[in-house]
Amino acid sequence: MNAPQQPAVRRRAFTKGGAAVILASATLVGFVHQWEDGGKTKYTVYADKLAGGLPTACNGITAAVSPYPVVVGEVWSQEKCDAAQEIVLTTTQQGLAKCITGRITQNAFDALSSHAHNFGVGTTCGSSAVKLINAGQLEAGCRAISTRPDGSPNWSYVGQTFYRGLYNRRLDETRLCLTPDKP
Repeated sequence: MNAPQQPAVRRRAFTKGGAAVILASATLVGFVHQWEDGGKTKYTVYADKLAGGLPTACNGITAAVSPYPVVVGEVWSQEKCDAAQEIVLTTTQQGLAKCITGRITQNAFDALSSHAHNFGVGTTCGSSAVKLINAGQLEAGCRAISTRPDGSPNWSYVGQTFYRGLYNRRLDETRLCLTPDKP
């Protein structure tokens, strides 16, 4: 069985903290696609129950980040989803790059980008993960994506309710973050 084709994205590299990173990398596009909708893009805008009914399109695109209005019930084409996703991911990563001053790998940048796609750039930039990475502690920063200093799950709650699916995503972001880049 063939894997679903991912949209072609323009790759724009830039240097931040001494590392060249690619915006909207194929790894990030595939990662977000898998975690936001289980690998099946939702073309009809829906009210995301986990996000308190927030209208959501395609791969987790909301009105807060979308270049287009996001109206529950509206049907988006694959082309519109692909275009919006590239804009959203690139914009998210450009914002994230401004707060990362430490050396970072592409995989770590993509993992933090997934986190920022889920929580917002400001939240990710203010996280202990980014603070540790900026302090030169990449491994500790990667682990902070999913685990608090006391060993409990991090970034896996909505209010006081723990969600295993959010924790699984955080664990996968940690795994990606810790994975060395391929040459």
